[in-house]
Amino acid sequence: RGCYRRHPWVGPGPESVRICILGGIELRTAAGTPAHMPTRKTALLAAALVLAGEKGLRREFVSEALWPGRGEAQARGSLRNALAALRQVFPDGEDVYLEADLETIVLHAGPDDVDLRAFERRAASSDPADLVAAARLYRGDVLAGVTLPEPLDQWFAPYQRAYRVKALALVERLSEVGAAARPDVEAECQGLAERLLAEDSAAEEAHRALIRSFRRQGRMTAAHRQFDLCKEALQRELGVAPEAQTAALLAATAADDDARPQAGPPAAPLPGAARDRDQPSIIVMPFDNLSGPADEYFVDGVVEEITAALSRVREFFVIARQSAFTYKGRFVDVREVGRELGVDYVVEGTIRRGGDRLRISVQLVSADTRAQLWSERYEGVTNDVFAFQDHIAAQVAGAIHPAVRNAEIALATRKAPENLRAYDLVLQAYPKIWSQNAADNRAAIALLEAATAADPRCGRAYGLLAWCHSQDVVYLWSPDPEVSRQAARAAIDAAATLINDDPTALAAVGSAISQCLDDLDRAASYIERALELDPNNAWAWARHAWLAIYRGEPARAKERFERALALNPRDPLEFNLLVGLAMSIAFAGDYADAKRRLHDVISKYPQVPWANRQLAFVAVKSGDMDTARAAIAALRAVYPKVSIATMRARHPHRNVARLFEPMVEAWRAAGLPES
Repeated sequence: RGCYRRHPWVGPGPESVRICILGGIELRTAAGTPAHMPTRKTALLAAALVLAGEKGLRREFVSEALWPGRGEAQARGSLRNALAALRQVFPDGEDVYLEADLETIVLHAGPDDVDLRAFERRAASSDPADLVAAARLYRGDVLAGVTLPEPLDQWFAPYQRAYRVKALALVERLSEVGAAARPDVEAECQGLAERLLAEDSAAEEAHRALIRSFRRQGRMTAAHRQFDLCKEALQRELGVAPEAQTAALLAATAADDDARPQAGPPAAPLPGAARDRDQPSIIVMPFDNLSGPADEYFVDGVVEEITAALSRVREFFVIARQSAFTYKGRFVDVREVGRELGVDYVVEGTIRRGGDRLRISVQLVSADTRAQLWSERYEGVTNDVFAFQDHIAAQVAGAIHPAVRNAEIALATRKAPENLRAYDLVLQAYPKIWSQNAADNRAAIALLEAATAADPRCGRAYGLLAWCHSQDVVYLWSPDPEVSRQAARAAIDAAATLINDDPTALAAVGSAISQCLDDLDRAASYIERALELDPNNAWAWARHAWLAIYRGEPARAKERFERALALNPRDPLEFNLLVGLAMSIAFAGDYADAKRRLHDVISKYPQVPWANRQLAFVAVKSGDMDTARAAIAALRAVYPKVSIATMRARHPHRNVARLFEPMVEAWRAAGLPES
């Protein structure tokens, strides 16, 4: 028999351990810090015993459920080891202990030693303080995010459903109690509703709770938007409409909304000549303030900063803040905004502050279809609210840029060939540029050449064409690197006078120069100009980082790569950034870490076998010759003719002797032939 001491959820005893299975599985001390769980199977055993309660579990069932296919003797041996490990977790005590005989295993625990039991007891109370405490305990569904082996998953499923039903009932009760009973009810209700919706977007009870809460706070726009989200989720997930109870809430909200004074007339339609229709247009709507009137200035400031950040992306037409704010305080459908202002994309969001912490949710929506194209949530400490504003604005702009581009690419690919313009041809080339294979790169070159034929002044097409030719050189795709190098030079010269205000084209030209023409100062002038125009351009930051590597500044390179990754965490060229980050770490002297990172890149992106040349270099420098030889073998399996001579002709470092010659020595040591 092993046991551990019982302690209430609030009180002394930091040495005690509690089992938490809501929202995952972990052990926690009384102070709330995680405690060590020996193995995953031990953790699952503890969770199963908690749910089984005083009746316990039969040894035979546990052995078969946790170690299926091992054979009876081996499975029982594994169970004995798990029980021994579980006993080691808990100090000796009186009220909570593990009891096992030859047939049955029981975990005896008090109601406050397991989060699930404390949740259940408090959720059944009529005291608002208990309801708030129960909401805080429900971090998520039972064992949320834990992979369960068969048949244990089927055994856990009824418990998971039962406690989710209890949580849904709790969130509705909280929404009906209101802040009058207890000041923190509103925040805990909304927090619980959001956690439930994160697990199941069609949880109608959680949607209703948020609608009630928003309506009570006078946030009618947020209430309307929540109903729309509810309706869309139910249709998408279940093929049904909202229940009458939910629709009735909306009707009450609409009546309240009609009684409120309107903020002003709708904005006038945008004149057709105000922008080039080849540009996607975007508006940042006033965000919903879920905190209170005191935070209104901050909410407006965030919207203004995001609008300004997006305005620096020259390929967007961004509606001015003044026009967007004519919609403040009114519920409007994004399709109505699209019709009135002629915009393609709408940015919406909510902001909530709790103490010194702030949560901002942002989404990008198509004004035509109302489809959500991108969404993200940001959280942080507001020690300096204005610095936080700037940070969020940069993150949002960096993420929305590729999201809009991807949406525009999808539209272009659906157009008939006879309707394609230079703009559409460039959009169709983008995914082929990013795909990292020779055939797609050739297809991208053909599309970009067609774009320049359709519009000889399309500077972006020339810039991207230069980048494609430089990829042919450095990724070993071209049968004649000098021919590809000259083609890149011609495209660079054609782009030079056409791209002064286009950050993407400037970054492409600077990148091509740095990769295959070796004029680092000229490359820097283009890339730095791109960053002046658009400080949140992830590609420009990535190429600025490579320039730092070529110039022998690994610390600066690492900082820039990390900034590029933060601005666009879904970058289709992520592999290039990760290879660069690994090389910046290598050139700073940590070859072992660089080797591990390059291994990860090659495993995640098998379409980039050229990264084996970097892996071979860092493996030699770290003393791992087996890995170095294997990397060269993998490189030669894809490029049989690769050699030292090939690298001297094609590698972007080839004229930076202090970087390139040590790499040549490493490749030679790893078995790369001279020619």
